[in-house]
Amino acid sequence: MTRALAVVLMSGGMDSCVCAAIAVLECELAALHVTYGQRTADREREAFEAQADHYGVPASRRLVTSLPSLATMGGSALTDPLIPVPEGGLEPEAIPVTYVPFRNAHLLATAVSWAEVLGAQRVVIGAVQDDSSGYPDCRVEFYEAFRRVIEAGTRPETRIAIDTPVIHLSKAEIVRRGIELGAPLELTWSCYQRTDVACGVCDSCRLRLRAFEQAGVRDPVPYASD
Repeated sequence: MTRALAVVLMSGGMDSCVCAAIAVLECELAALHVTYGQRTADREREAFEAQADHYGVPASRRLVTSLPSLATMGGSALTDPLIPVPEGGLEPEAIPVTYVPFRNAHLLATAVSWAEVLGAQRVVIGAVQDDSSGYPDCRVEFYEAFRRVIEAGTRPETRIAIDTPVIHLSKAEIVRRGIELGAPLELTWSCYQRTDVACGVCDSCRLRLRAFEQAGVRDPVPYASD
């Protein structure tokens, strides 16, 4: 039986890596990586290629593209060098400045376009709602709405599902699931501001370190504090 084809948005980070490990259980993978002017774009691209190699994704089913407009518009500490990356606690009172406005809508639109070209049946994204930075485009209702957008805006015969397999998992549960599936967590990159070793103090590093601590395993990625 021919396996379904899934376009997996692979940022190079831990969540999307585990999503790829989940998707490959049932689907052939097409790996999509999008840069948008983020500080660690080159390091994330390196992580993406390493993970795609690990999952055996052929060059014909890898797409690396960019959304330069998100960097040009700014408005986020990830894309604007004048806005410092916060190094505070893990429970912000408001949406943090690392939020890239409406980014996931742009990523999904790109993924759905490519899925329609390929004839893929799924788009997989590593959004996490319950244990993350509180980004509004990581909420369940956002993906429910985008499913309706796909139905309204593609060919009548197109059937593309959006899969969010880790959206209700805690970060620690994502670590455990990744280990269970043999996901190459050592090849992932989560730091918002360094590319040589992870800083260990930005909110993404703090969330990741807490997750590995709660999961009871050591994070295989090097940190400046090491």
